[in-house]
Amino acid sequence: MRNKPLMLALLASLCLLTACGKSETNANPGGSNVTLTAEQRRNIKLSTVTSGQFRKNVDTTGVVDFDNDQATAMMAPFSGTVSKLYVQPGAQVRKGDALAAVVSPDYASAVSTYRKTLVTAQNARRLADLDKDLLAHQGVSAKEAQQAETDAASAESDRDAGLQALQSLGVDPTLIRDTEAGKATAAIEGTIRSPIAGTVVEKLIQPGQLLQASTTPVFTVADLSKVWVMAHIFDTDLGAVHVGDTAEVTGAGRNLSGTVDNIAAEVDPNTRSIAVRIVVNNPGDFLKRQMYVQVRILERQQTPGILIPVSAIMRDDQNLPYVYVEQADKSFARAHVTLGYRSGDQYAISSGLNPGQQVVTDGALFLQFMQQQ
Repeated sequence: MRNKPLMLALLASLCLLTACGKSETNANPGGSNVTLTAEQRRNIKLSTVTSGQFRKNVDTTGVVDFDNDQATAMMAPFSGTVSKLYVQPGAQVRKGDALAAVVSPDYASAVSTYRKTLVTAQNARRLADLDKDLLAHQGVSAKEAQQAETDAASAESDRDAGLQALQSLGVDPTLIRDTEAGKATAAIEGTIRSPIAGTVVEKLIQPGQLLQASTTPVFTVADLSKVWVMAHIFDTDLGAVHVGDTAEVTGAGRNLSGTVDNIAAEVDPNTRSIAVRIVVNNPGDFLKRQMYVQVRILERQQTPGILIPVSAIMRDDQNLPYVYVEQADKSFARAHVTLGYRSGDQYAISSGLNPGQQVVTDGALFLQFMQQQ
């Protein structure tokens, strides 16, 4: 009985060591497979790993802009004071439609100059023809006839230059014809005309405003049936984006289709991103300039690989990705994988899995909980 206290102390020490050993085993929950009952297996879903083809997608954002190949920011074609506006932003115009009237000394001077050159050219031609006839009858010298022809050609050149000046100023063809016919015309106002068919998207002048030729911006007219979406990608996605790739553009709950038209040749030093221009069909002028949109660029070429749902991916204590794979005995073991490109709600797996394996795609969190018990 004298050894009884010693035996009790040894027994207590053994129990303590056993408890410590059990605690250390539970601290490593990933070290053993998970076996589920038939009832528990109803909480998970398995999928067979297969090889397939996928298209790389790049998701980003973009800003809508005019198609600058189909938009014109107009400058005042002549100086003067705005007397009347014929259109407001949103108006649909055809090429040559009047946008505004301007009381312009430049305009009136161009019409007056054209009248003078017309008369001068007609008189010079009549004299040249007369001298040509007199030369045939030895009424004038050859030198005089040649000079008359030179004067006529010079006057006609001035007349043609005057006509081109009127046309460049957008003078009404009816006024030009009346001037050529020698008809009197009413007070002349300059007319600013649309150079293209489209929509008036900006009106930058008001009645009474003084315009300076080739300096004052007046209107912007754009064809809005197509617009540009300026998106930005990073160098990690550059290999997945090519000119000609299809793009899906989403704005205000509406999806539109576009095509990658241009990829910038340099990186923006401020954002470290690369600009990508997407041409988008814009039925009903739905997309507006400066509107923010979501962009998904779809690579044209397909890439082979193993795809599994994102829901199958778990992370261990070191943040390494793994999945649960069914074993031959119907238990489940962790298999660390190397994640590749994410395509929508799937990951491409570059290593760690083989076709034919069964992977838990729904309920992986339940398995993780069971493994930690």
